[in-house]
Amino acid sequence: MSEDKKTLFIEGKEVEFTDEPNLLEVIRKAGMNVPTFCYRPDLTQFGACRMCVVEVEYPNGRVMVNSSCTMPPEAGIKVSINSQRVRKIRKTVLELLLTNHDRECTTCEKSGKCELQQYSEEYGVRKIKYPTLTKEEMMEIDDRNPSIVRDPNKCILCGACVRACSEFQGHSVLGFANRGSKTVVQPMSGRDLAAVDCVFCGQCQAVCPTGALTIKSNVDEVWDEINNKEKKVVVQIAPSVRVAVGEMFGLKPGENTIGKIYAALRKIGFDLVFDTNFSADLTITEEATEFVDRVTNNGVLPMFTSCCPAWIRYMETQHPDMLAHLSSCKSPQGMLSPVIKEFLPKYYEGYTKDNMVVVSIMPCTAKKYEAKREQLKGETDIVLTTQELGRMIKEAGIDFKALEDEKADSPFGEYSGAGTIFGASGGVAEAAARTAYYYITGENVTSNDIKEFRGVDKNSRSKTVEMDIKGTKVVIRVVSTLKEAEKAIQEIKNGTANFQLLEVMACPGGCINGGGQPRSCDDIKVKEERAEGLYTEDKNLELRRSHENPDILKLYAECLDGKPGSEKAHHLLHTSYNDKFKDSYKDIK
Repeated sequence: MSEDKKTLFIEGKEVEFTDEPNLLEVIRKAGMNVPTFCYRPDLTQFGACRMCVVEVEYPNGRVMVNSSCTMPPEAGIKVSINSQRVRKIRKTVLELLLTNHDRECTTCEKSGKCELQQYSEEYGVRKIKYPTLTKEEMMEIDDRNPSIVRDPNKCILCGACVRACSEFQGHSVLGFANRGSKTVVQPMSGRDLAAVDCVFCGQCQAVCPTGALTIKSNVDEVWDEINNKEKKVVVQIAPSVRVAVGEMFGLKPGENTIGKIYAALRKIGFDLVFDTNFSADLTITEEATEFVDRVTNNGVLPMFTSCCPAWIRYMETQHPDMLAHLSSCKSPQGMLSPVIKEFLPKYYEGYTKDNMVVVSIMPCTAKKYEAKREQLKGETDIVLTTQELGRMIKEAGIDFKALEDEKADSPFGEYSGAGTIFGASGGVAEAAARTAYYYITGENVTSNDIKEFRGVDKNSRSKTVEMDIKGTKVVIRVVSTLKEAEKAIQEIKNGTANFQLLEVMACPGGCINGGGQPRSCDDIKVKEERAEGLYTEDKNLELRRSHENPDILKLYAECLDGKPGSEKAHHLLHTSYNDKFKDSYKDIK
């Protein structure tokens, strides 16, 4: 072993290590792997499942079995990842987990994507020699909220959901209860998710290795509407979906498949296809107008962005005294749906408010909740996630990779690069800065690439960016996860906040890592590649500023009294919020 580097041996191969937090990461860096249920790179080490055990021989000759996710790498050790001893331990772990598991795999939402199913196949588990869970012992399924289904009969107590809720959102909606064989993961006091302060971000189900937490599916409902000849089914597609859904068909993370998505949606049977990037431009136009008005007329500052429904619910249930800080702008989904229902009949014969069904495809499970908000009911009829879109494409028998690119329909199809970058943390702030600069100075910002807003990651989920807008100093804070948002709120409350605009996205990295996206929790690079896919589209588009989108200008001229912030625009594109601290759950029951 060389003195100027640290090395260990894995299956006889010398492997160098540096600052890896544990032996598991060293094994992965070496191009090998061991199975694990509880380990997630974005979360703290837990060591609960024992699937990642390896046999370690120390330089003094001692041999031990250790969990590789909790063991720091040590120079000179010899690691066996597939010895007879560790394989027997893993197989026993699997058999014990399966004894308390509802094994109706063919009807499980995670079938084919379940890690317990995968490892049971890989380790040849065909018989279970222990008593198994009976139907009488099974617990009730919690499916009374609009976003997430919780099936405690499929939980393996890995604790990933508990840590995600606590470490990402600082919220601890889920926790361990009871002891020994009676241990369960559940919301406080065994209540439903709809009866606690869950924000429906979906990060719990994103890290769940089994079918214990899944997305509540609306696919069959959409198929019913498509097959109803009396209905016109119109769909909108969010920015982040274009750089993630391809992963479900063997394409690389970050590959922009929006042209194929338009084509697939038409083949599925949607009557008209629009892009939520258009209404992201609309949101920026309204939000920048509101921000400039607050700055120049001593309005409530800092202003909070309002695109993330998990963040909205968090504010309503945890900080109702600060609702005035929220922008009154609806989210892009919340803007485009009423625009479609209100104005589409002007452009397409045979379309009316009564016969239209508006479906949105989002990277976000909380968007299902947003559509049911009291203030927004009847605008977006059904919300699908990226995963559900992938499922529909497969059900329709479409060869996604072979599709020729198509374009969105008009008049709500044109969009700018500013609308595209909405999907990444910092993207809303950057898009708003491009337009706010113009509204304040009458000139466009020198460079559209304001890279200071970009790159919020695990080690830096909060950024503060100072802009000089021709003598006007504007400080913008960008945070990713509600845990970081709470820190910013406390700064405001204790008087130390130095920013005028706060962008909040509840999911780590933003919508590119939303709870409805294909799974990315095991590879931090996936989020980076998805974000880069959005920034690449932005860079390649000729149109890069929201306030210059010709379809947006046309909408204002023909339908919204000619300008952002008009009375008609405010009526259609803005919303209000409720104090839900005392009565949190009426709008979703």
